[in-house]
Amino acid sequence: MSEVYAARRTRVRERCQAGGSATALISRPANVRYLAGTAPQGAVLLLGKTEDLLVCAGPPENRPAEGRLDEALRLQTLPGNGGDPAVAAADLASAQGADVLAVEEHHLTVARHRAIRSVVPRLRLTDLGGAVEQLRVVKDEEEISCLRIGAEIADQALGELLESILVGRTERHLALELERRLVDHGADGPAFPTAVATGPNSGRRAHRPTDRRVEEGDFLSVCLGATYRGYRCEIGRTFVIGTSPADWQIELYDLVFAAQRAGRESLAPGAAYRDVDRAARQVLDSAGYAEGLSPLTGHGVGLEIDEDPQLAPAAMGKLDACVPVTVEPGVHLPGRGGVRIDDTLVVRPEADGGPELLTITTKELLAL
Repeated sequence: MSEVYAARRTRVRERCQAGGSATALISRPANVRYLAGTAPQGAVLLLGKTEDLLVCAGPPENRPAEGRLDEALRLQTLPGNGGDPAVAAADLASAQGADVLAVEEHHLTVARHRAIRSVVPRLRLTDLGGAVEQLRVVKDEEEISCLRIGAEIADQALGELLESILVGRTERHLALELERRLVDHGADGPAFPTAVATGPNSGRRAHRPTDRRVEEGDFLSVCLGATYRGYRCEIGRTFVIGTSPADWQIELYDLVFAAQRAGRESLAPGAAYRDVDRAARQVLDSAGYAEGLSPLTGHGVGLEIDEDPQLAPAAMGKLDACVPVTVEPGVHLPGRGGVRIDDTLVVRPEADGGPELLTITTKELLAL
């Protein structure tokens, strides 16, 4: 992996040089991990003129789930567990002879920015922008392998839950059980707070579990994700509890399933982000559910659960191969409940079989 990290840092450095800077300060944790292999709390990465350094406030705790430092990088720990690594890194850049330093202005706080200027006043700060985030959009096969394993873990945890007795248990209890099962099966932890929604809560995006108990005839919506070696994926499914689905439940489920399938089938290299969103959204629009729909149909995943690209009506850009995204349309009817279906897929060309589905739990409307 050391060669991979070195190649990534080289690409960032080339972008910096094109913008007139020979050095860069990376402070966003996911970007630090992408370029260094690990991101201890508060650490920053300096891409210097003579040497690249990972600067930490104190000794890293060396937890396997947080990754492993690229052996080609030197770790610089601040003495006495004090000081700001970003300020220290800027001072080190100046000591290496830099006169311009590119920083991630979208992440660096105003206070840190001012502190750097006060400590190294002659160092000119420029904006690196989202250069690292843009590089992170297309994943290599090692990254996709981590996502694939995370998806297998999430599928396994969900499948085991579906085999247990659900009636009478609370949303909160089910969510906690799912998160425990994720860890039991090898995940670093949940990719985001697990959402379990029953009855009138079902179908809500990012619902926070409550003490409502599962009842016969409820819709049950579950959205969970696993983190594996830092990479995060997600899956969402909706089921009916206890009895055969009512007609309105079947009708609503079939509609959301059709929208989700349209979105999945539109994933291809060169497809516009907004066209993927439109493919799913127009199925729901035409059935009269335009009001209250989610602002997006899906999004990228990776070291963060919500990355570029955004599959939304106004999104600009086109998909590339090897970009993992979610497709997650849903409909919520106030007071009644709703349906959400969510998959993680990797964009692949038609010659390679089309989009690769990572989350494979059945999308059949099951009565549990």
